[in-house]
Amino acid sequence: MKYQAVIFDLFGTLIKNFSVQEHENNLRKMASILSAPAEDFTRLWYETFNKRCTGVFKTPEDNIVYVCQKLGVPIEDSQKSLAAHIRFKLTKDSMIPLPESLAVLSRLKLEGYKTGLISDCSVEVPAIWQHTPFAPLFDATVFSCLAGMKKPDPRIYRLAVEQLRVEPHRCLYIGDGSSQELTGAAAVGMHPVLIRDPDEDITKTHRVDAEAERWDGPVISSLKDVLTLVR
Repeated sequence: MKYQAVIFDLFGTLIKNFSVQEHENNLRKMASILSAPAEDFTRLWYETFNKRCTGVFKTPEDNIVYVCQKLGVPIEDSQKSLAAHIRFKLTKDSMIPLPESLAVLSRLKLEGYKTGLISDCSVEVPAIWQHTPFAPLFDATVFSCLAGMKKPDPRIYRLAVEQLRVEPHRCLYIGDGSSQELTGAAAVGMHPVLIRDPDEDITKTHRVDAEAERWDGPVISSLKDVLTLVR
């Protein structure tokens, strides 16, 4: 068996990325509740991604307070709670497995492969995770907001393989290329593969970076292809 484990990205790999329209509509709703200027609120929300993603903000409310303080906008606890609920609901509604994801994960487990997850995300994702159908299908999960680091930091990949108890060169890494994740995985000795949905319109997809990293390595268009790769 060439590979002992398959490690997956989450957004854009096992679930859809937010659409730009959906994400920005959500931020405008939050800004309206907080009586904050929508454009400035949206700009600062984007600018605080790294803090959100590496656990500087322990709750969505912390992030909201920080942005409002920067804008000089006073807020009530009730506004803060309602805005945080809107953010939480966006994340919860996004945690819908893409077609084939659960079947592929189940098959990998059945065939004896270990499964891992590395996700650049804010605290809403691990809060929701145990209530998703993904939870029982993973042997290790690394959420950047809990780990205090994000991709492509080599430590986040090493944390995953330590949890899985496998060597990096025995791991296949599957991701959509955000956050330079593929080159990051390759740098620690994993075997990265880009998954690219041919029907996805990148211009309408919310990404944490402007576009997927430039990648000249292996590419697949369906999670089903992972089963062929491991064999």
